[in-house]
Amino acid sequence: MRLRESAVQLKENVVIALDVIRNHKMRSFLTLLGVIIGVMSIIGVQSLIEGFQKSIHDQIEQLGANVFQVQKYPVNVGHHDRDKYRNRKDITWEHARAIEKYCPAVERVAPEAWHFEIVIKYRDRKTSPANVLAGGTPDFFANNSYYIDEGRAFSEVDVQQKRDVAVIGKDIVDALFPFEDPIGKSIIVDGRRYEVIGTIEELGRRFGGSEDNKVAIPLSTFLKYYGTNRSLNITVQAASVDMMETAQEQVIGVLRAIRKVPPGEPNDFEIWTSDTLISAFNDMTRVVRIGAIVIVSFALLVAGIGIMNIMLVSIRERTREIGIRMAIGARRADIRLQFLIEAIFLSVMGGLFGILIGVGLSQLIALATPVPAAIPYFTIFLGFIVCAAVGIIFGVYPAAKASKMDPITALRYE
Repeated sequence: MRLRESAVQLKENVVIALDVIRNHKMRSFLTLLGVIIGVMSIIGVQSLIEGFQKSIHDQIEQLGANVFQVQKYPVNVGHHDRDKYRNRKDITWEHARAIEKYCPAVERVAPEAWHFEIVIKYRDRKTSPANVLAGGTPDFFANNSYYIDEGRAFSEVDVQQKRDVAVIGKDIVDALFPFEDPIGKSIIVDGRRYEVIGTIEELGRRFGGSEDNKVAIPLSTFLKYYGTNRSLNITVQAASVDMMETAQEQVIGVLRAIRKVPPGEPNDFEIWTSDTLISAFNDMTRVVRIGAIVIVSFALLVAGIGIMNIMLVSIRERTREIGIRMAIGARRADIRLQFLIEAIFLSVMGGLFGILIGVGLSQLIALATPVPAAIPYFTIFLGFIVCAAVGIIFGVYPAAKASKMDPITALRYE
């Protein structure tokens, strides 16, 4: 019986709250605006971050669960931080050959070098400078999950003889050969002529950029034109996923011996896997998440103060109503509960609108840009809890003030 009475009372309080909002639409909207903006921001940001994070995870997994890379610099080192790693010895082709020779848990080894902002020409056509030139060995394609669409990849003979041959990506095919077969044609890459011997199967986008804007040439040819005084990256494919840890230990042992790293000293090279990339990306997004939470906290604080202010104004306007309710038997707890429910209702309603707008906005951004979006269900649930908490925290004082009114004084209020 008491439970039914409580349910009826709760329903009545919600109806009263709706009437207050309906009778003061503009004031209520301005009060809710802070909550709407705060929740909309956190939902939108979290949605885009989670979608982008999932996309990055999927793209990293495409690189191969049993592939890792050796390089001179850490994967997430900034431009200014590179100076403290600059004095490390370069990673060389000899290191790659040693890994191939002395690491039985390794299946493929592919040293590689990169050059950026390359313009490619064919007859009277040319690309933008947003292309990448890669030098590699035959295993370069398998280790990077690049598959040949037409023609062939360069061979060991091409590498040994330093041939001027190239394998090109889909973006370059579309730009230079829209109506003809590129195989056997000559292209100009950074001012030098190469014969196209193959094309790479379309890859799409990875890490926010196109993967189809690449030109791959033999590593020996790359070093012939761009110099040998450079550090290479070495991609290493373990014999299996289960052999991944063993392969890494073997590679570390071989490189430490060749590079004469003293026992007890840290490695003077970096080994990173897909987990390393995921961890680096998560660290980056964590900063964005924290920033968003701080901004939203201020927005909700302002919104909470607004809710408290409108509740105090509402109490003053409804002083006589409070006196009448007390006169006909309403307890102080009933008055306190009524205004507390109104504050919570205001806050949660603002949160609901904020969630809807935030999800809709993130989906619109995902449609208009390459940035994906995902619905953050936990964040939505948390948003409801936080909004309810804001309503309770900032509604307690007005509710307590309303319940402490003297009924006689309240009835006389004009």
